[in-house]
Amino acid sequence: MKKPRGSVLFLTLSFLAILSAPGAIQLLTEIQRGDRPQILSVFDRLPTVQSLRAYERELEDTSRVVTALRPWIQYAQFVLLEDAGRKALIGLDGWLFYQPGVAYCCESVQPDGSAESESGALPAIVGFRDQLEARNIRLLVVPGPNKESVYPEKLTRRAESIQAALCPSTRSLLEGLRAAGIEVVDLFGLFVDAKRANAGQGKPLYLVQDSHWSPTGLTLAAKAVASRLLGSGWVRPGGVRYEERAAPVERIGDLVRMFQVPQIEQHFLPEGIPCVRVVRQADGAPYKDDPNAEILLLGDSFLRVFERDEPGAAGFTAHLAKELEHPLASIVSDGGASTLVRQQLYRRPELLAKKKVVIWQFVERDIRDGAEGWQNVPLPPLP
Repeated sequence: MKKPRGSVLFLTLSFLAILSAPGAIQLLTEIQRGDRPQILSVFDRLPTVQSLRAYERELEDTSRVVTALRPWIQYAQFVLLEDAGRKALIGLDGWLFYQPGVAYCCESVQPDGSAESESGALPAIVGFRDQLEARNIRLLVVPGPNKESVYPEKLTRRAESIQAALCPSTRSLLEGLRAAGIEVVDLFGLFVDAKRANAGQGKPLYLVQDSHWSPTGLTLAAKAVASRLLGSGWVRPGGVRYEERAAPVERIGDLVRMFQVPQIEQHFLPEGIPCVRVVRQADGAPYKDDPNAEILLLGDSFLRVFERDEPGAAGFTAHLAKELEHPLASIVSDGGASTLVRQQLYRRPELLAKKKVVIWQFVERDIRDGAEGWQNVPLPPLP
C-alpha cells in the first residue's frame, strides 16, 4: 500500500532524529559529568579502516541511549526501508526468509569452505559412516533443503521463473555422498515436484513466517525416509500402530521473533498451522521416543519443530515412527546437526545399543555454516 506523502516525510524526519539522538545525548552526558568526550578518542589512533570500525563498535557498546533507542531505529528501518535486520529478509506476499540461508545460496564459496575440503562435510560424513559400519550399523543421510532453495520466487520477483535453486555446494555434496556409496534421501527433487503439484492448493512445504518446514513438508519427508528404509530392507515394519489427530496451532514464526522488537512483531498476525499429532492407536498416548529403539535419529531444529514444542508429537520424528510402526531414539540440537549431535552421542554411548540404522538429518545451509564446523568425532567406546 502506498503511504501518503506527509506520512513518509514524518517517518523520514523521525528516523533521522532517532539516528542523530544517541550521539548528541551521549556527548551532553559526558560534558555534564566532566568526562573527556568519547568522540575525541578517534584521534588517539591512526585513522585506518580497522581503527575507525573499532571506534564505531566502542561508541555503540558504551552509548547510554542506544539500547533504549535501538528498537525504534529498527522499527523505522522496517517501515521505511523494509529492512528486517541481520537475520531475516522480507520476501513477497508476507514471506520471511532466514538471512544465513539466503547467503549460503547466493554467496560464492570460500576456498576452504567447500564440502570436499578436509574440514568439510563430505570427509566427516564418510568417516562417520565407516565407524558405524564397523559396528554393523547403517547410515542414511537426509539433507534438508533451505526454504529459499524451494521457494526462490517468494524471495524476489527476479526468481519468478525459477522452480528451485540448488546451491553448487549442495549439489557437490550430494554427488560426493553418492560416489562414496552413502545412502542419501534427496528431498530437493521431491519438494520441487510436490510444490508444483500443490500449486494453488494453499499447502506450502515451508511456513510463511518461519525458517522451518510446514506439516505438509515434514510429513512428505518422513514418508520418503520411511519408504527408503523399508524398500531397502534395512528396517521391517514394527508392531506399534499409530494414528493421526488434528492439532492445529497458531504462533508467531521464529523469523518474526528474531526481530526482538515488539513494535515490529505487532505488524504480524500469528500464523495458523494445521499440525497433525501422532498418537498410539491402542491408548491414544502421544508419540514418545524409545532410547532402546533400533533406529537413532540425529538432527537439528527441523526435528524439534512441532515435535518438542507445541503441539508436541507432531513433527518429523513422530510421523516417521508412524510410517515405520515403531518408535525411534533421537538426538536433536538446534543448529548443531553438523558436529554437536555427534558430540552428544559420544557422551551417551547407551543410545547406540541395539541400533541397526542411524538417520542423519541436517539443513542445507549447515553444509558450509554448521556450528563447530564438521569435526571428526569418534563414536563412543563399546560398553
